[in-house]
Amino acid sequence: MHGSRRNFFRSSLAASSLVSMGGATVPTFLARSALAASHPAAKSGGDRVLVVIQLIGGNDGLNTVIPHAMDGYAKGRKALRIKSDEVKTITSEIGLHPAMGGFAGLIEGGHAAIIQGVGYPNPDRSHFRSMEIWEGATTAAGKPETGWLGRALDSAPRGSGGDMPGLHLGGHGLPLALRARDATVPSLETLDQFRLRIEGADADRRASRDALDSLTRLDRGPDDALLGFLRRSTLAAFDASRRLEAVVAPKDGGASYPNYGLARRLELIARIIKAGFGTRIYYTSLDGFDTHANQAAPHRALLTELSASLAAFHADLAADGQADRVATLAFSEFGRRVEENASGGTDHGAAAPVFVVGPLAKTGLVGEHPSFDKLDDGDLRFKTDFRRVYADLLGPWLGIPAAPIVGDGHEPVGLFGPEGT
Repeated sequence: MHGSRRNFFRSSLAASSLVSMGGATVPTFLARSALAASHPAAKSGGDRVLVVIQLIGGNDGLNTVIPHAMDGYAKGRKALRIKSDEVKTITSEIGLHPAMGGFAGLIEGGHAAIIQGVGYPNPDRSHFRSMEIWEGATTAAGKPETGWLGRALDSAPRGSGGDMPGLHLGGHGLPLALRARDATVPSLETLDQFRLRIEGADADRRASRDALDSLTRLDRGPDDALLGFLRRSTLAAFDASRRLEAVVAPKDGGASYPNYGLARRLELIARIIKAGFGTRIYYTSLDGFDTHANQAAPHRALLTELSASLAAFHADLAADGQADRVATLAFSEFGRRVEENASGGTDHGAAAPVFVVGPLAKTGLVGEHPSFDKLDDGDLRFKTDFRRVYADLLGPWLGIPAAPIVGDGHEPVGLFGPEGT
């Protein structure tokens, strides 16, 4: 068998450009998959998955998780105020925007938490700087070279299957959060970019694909020195590509998702998870939250998309028995100022709520809402450092020590309990 693999690689793959992958980042993954295949299998928490949704632009947390019965809210929001009889009630003082019905259902079902007043000391109202802080998990001066999830992937044991350790789905390029020193994370706008493409005439493509398919079914005993790299990288990539092709293929009678961009990306992530890939971290985004003018309608639309997409994602995973191994985080780089502006919008602020969906020990509202009596230059003061939320998602959830990634002194909020459940 080893002889047949050797002959195949010598005659086709190793000596030609017969096999190529679409997308600029995939060839790097192909090489890195060889390294991934050489790592030991994951240990504790190895089958748990983290999905991160970045709400780009600075979400208006006050008009998302609404302190409708607090005087400070009514004073700051005249035109944009959501009244008490309109909100999705959580407590007598706080409710969700009426467009967040799907997320309200997740809370009622005990599947979601809202951590109130999340931020960091000396907040920066610049999009770029605040995103660097959130994605790098550090307030130190200067742009970080790596992100918190990239460092997590560098420190985590890799699975033996050669699957990508993380995946970014979106059109903004690889976010800082996923930049790593060693691990390579594909950044794709669509999964079609990940498909294996075999060049040549039709007959040659069919023959090559048949040969690759046969090779993947051969006994996977220890590699000899000659075939080591090619076996680990090419076959792992072909395996991944073939499985992803099956994931991308339309299916009848599948899960029901609303027709939003975020929902479609989450649907693809769910299909990869359900297909059994070893990928542990997925990252995507929802853009448009920089609502300086005429905020009401676009903000409602964004919250509808976020809420309905999250609800569909959870329902899909739950129907397949996967919901207990997937946690989803939704965050934005900052909230908006307490007082609306004269253009019917809100300007850059500070603390805001963060959303987590998963098998949580704490659900509903977590932590205190920031006081309107102790504002910081017109902004809400943060109550929970965002790195404490990251500590929950790293340590108790993914089984990756948090302190080397987010720094010392950031104890978990306790979202998952001491045992990660």
